[in-house]
Amino acid sequence: MARHILITAALPYGNGPIHIGHMVEYVQADIWARYHKSCGRDCVYVCATDTHGTPIMIRAQKEGVSPEAVAARFHEEQTRDFAAFDVGFDNFYTTHSPENRALTETFFTRLRAKGHVTAREIEQTYCEKDQMFLPDRYVRGQCPKCGAEDQYGDSCEKCGSTYNPTDLKDARCAVCRSPASRRTSEHFFFRITAYEEMLRQWIGPAHLHPHVVAKLQEWFQAGLQDWDFTRDAPYWGFEIPGAAGKYFYVWFDAPIGYLASTKNWCERTGRDFDAYWVSDEAEVYHFIGKDILYFHALYWPAMLSGAGFRAPNRIWVHGFLTVDGVKMSKARGTFINAATYLKHLDPQYLRYYYACKLGPDVADIDLSMQDFVARVNSDLVGSFANLPSRSAGLLKKLENRLGRMDDAGRALVAGIEAGAAEIGRAYEACEYATAMRLAMSHADTLNRYFDNEKPWEKMKTDPERARVALTTTLNGVRLLAAYLGPVLPRYAEKVGRLLGVPTPDFQNLGERVEDRTIGAYERIAERLLPEALAAVVEATREEQAAGV
Repeated sequence: MARHILITAALPYGNGPIHIGHMVEYVQADIWARYHKSCGRDCVYVCATDTHGTPIMIRAQKEGVSPEAVAARFHEEQTRDFAAFDVGFDNFYTTHSPENRALTETFFTRLRAKGHVTAREIEQTYCEKDQMFLPDRYVRGQCPKCGAEDQYGDSCEKCGSTYNPTDLKDARCAVCRSPASRRTSEHFFFRITAYEEMLRQWIGPAHLHPHVVAKLQEWFQAGLQDWDFTRDAPYWGFEIPGAAGKYFYVWFDAPIGYLASTKNWCERTGRDFDAYWVSDEAEVYHFIGKDILYFHALYWPAMLSGAGFRAPNRIWVHGFLTVDGVKMSKARGTFINAATYLKHLDPQYLRYYYACKLGPDVADIDLSMQDFVARVNSDLVGSFANLPSRSAGLLKKLENRLGRMDDAGRALVAGIEAGAAEIGRAYEACEYATAMRLAMSHADTLNRYFDNEKPWEKMKTDPERARVALTTTLNGVRLLAAYLGPVLPRYAEKVGRLLGVPTPDFQNLGERVEDRTIGAYERIAERLLPEALAAVVEATREEQAAGV
């Protein structure tokens, strides 16, 4: 039966540039999307810039521009950086859209009609001087857990604790620094407790990794908490219908952006929105980081269920990126923006390295600078790129013409093709590290064949025998390009152009390329010099010093 697949990645926030830590997730989801497309499946990958909330409002005030202008600027930057890293969204939209407003209001209306939205008075921090309630980022004070000074009202940057703004000690307005007072205001709450039984049934290994299921069970034991999804004016977001001065908290409308981006894509392409988000006709998969697991695995499925939409088939959860074993650091120059990386290094390097590290669990991924250089030079340059480079160079001396494989060559290529099922299963299970190891084992086999055949020597004594060996090697390269295509799309495209065939993928594995002239060789990967990596780190330090 034909599969129809929708893939989403968490929405990048529209308050700053994409960095290499963010890129783990977008590459992970992109590889999965490209694999399914390579198999000929109907697959769409959507995302959007998360454009509402207090941080954007504060930045806009400091810059003297509108929140729309801030969000639009970073949406443009994000679009550019994703494209440069070959993250092939079918639709990269924005949450500040008519589709998202309409869908957010639909969620609210339906949940309230079921009695699963309640209103009650809550106490909040308030600035008497500015005459405004102080949302999370508009109040600063001493962390109630560790005592760190000048922390935001929702979380501590030093100890990582989360809390309410009213928990802060010595709370002050972040705008005018006046002491904060307290006032009461009516807010809306989502009654997630009404969905506890539904969530207990949904949360399991069919939808989540076992490690994630175990974590969620801990939260059940602690007790689910109904959720305040309201913010008072001034706030940058969608105003709640019939509740003047009340706005949907950014975390309410942001995930609804998955549906809004899908709807926008459906309207552009003539597809059926309900097939993805109402019926079970299609499969829906979310890719997220473990820091937003609580919301995506508890509140979000409950919201979808209550509003008459379907829950995702699965949520893939990844860990954080560390660099040389420690948290990304601006001081060390390892908090690297995507745009800075791209000025110095090939994005294929990072895509491949992440693939070599990624599995389906929530373990953190470490970018070891030394290992990064070694793996790029050994695998990408030494094994994968070396084969087409040497083969095409030698074949140029034989009029650039492929011959026919002999029985041994056909058997070798057939053996590489037989590995497709295992590699495909690894991709499907998000076991990218396994897929890369399997691809490398086939590359090793092909390199041994090439070295044993010594076509560079046979060119002098038996050029036709050399042609047979080069034809065999390049047919093996075509299969490797198909296997690596989801991770290294440029590699696959260049191999296709070299051989004068469609880009290798999982649908055309059985084809062989013989008795034809090949095209010009395009360099696939250059050696990575440690100095280039050092330049990225130094540029990052300079940006930090300049306040970029």
